Amino acid sequence: MTRLTTVARALLAAFAALLASTAPTATARAGTDPKAPGDFVALRSVDPTIIQEMRYVTPHNFVGERIDGYRQPVCILTRPAAEALHKAQRKLLRQGYTHKVYDCYRPQRAVDHFVRWAEDLDDEAMKGEFYPNVDKTRLFADGYIAAKSGHSRGSTLDVTLVRLPAKPTRPYRPGEPLVPCFAPQGERFPDNSVDMGTGFDCFDTLSHTLDPRIQGRQRHNRLLLKSTLEGLGFVNLAEEWWHYTFKPETYPDTYFDFPVSRKSLTSAH
Repeated sequence: MTRLTTVARALLAAFAALLASTAPTATARAGTDPKAPGDFVALRSVDPTIIQEMRYVTPHNFVGERIDGYRQPVCILTRPAAEALHKAQRKLLRQGYTHKVYDCYRPQRAVDHFVRWAEDLDDEAMKGEFYPNVDKTRLFADGYIAAKSGHSRGSTLDVTLVRLPAKPTRPYRPGEPLVPCFAPQGERFPDNSVDMGTGFDCFDTLSHTLDPRIQGRQRHNRLLLKSTLEGLGFVNLAEEWWHYTFKPETYPDTYFDFPVSRKSLTSAH
């Protein structure tokens, strides 16, 4: 009996050791995530005055859920892009405005999430706000969704202007009634941004920076953002008033996939 018990215990110990050797540990799983190169920084470490409303960490986006790879609401950029944005911010503060960023570096896994969503033609949960007039079958052909994004190279950001003193933006409540992103500012989601004519990530030609239908104060606001950023090396994407890339890019041909998280940064920021 004693011998059988001893053998059984030995077999159990061997089995436990086998499981321990084959099952990934928490440390091992955490270590599989790639890290950012050393010249990526958290924007807050370069300029803490810029407002950050990182939309893809929340369900308030065209997909309607947190996007893969967004683990913390932190804006990460290459250092040259962050420092140029800091210089633009100093100019704006003197005029009574601040920048607000919606998105900065975007991992490739997030872009893949967008592609999967776009291919699922039955998922139109957020159509009423973000693409009321666009048939979902057209998202790739019309350029709203692509398999690669300049955001993944680290020098591109989505940005707007907020008049100071900045009012808070209320949290989005999943399931709340959706209002088209091009509705009058007083009707669409109450973002604290100045009136740019549309909300952020509005899939519509009205989002084109110089669309001739955008006039008056809305056009003035777009041009103020554009002139401030372009004067410091940023280039606007003509189809999106909020989309700017700092040139020359530090990594013009590399699409990174490290998560949006402070832990992804290789140095303390």
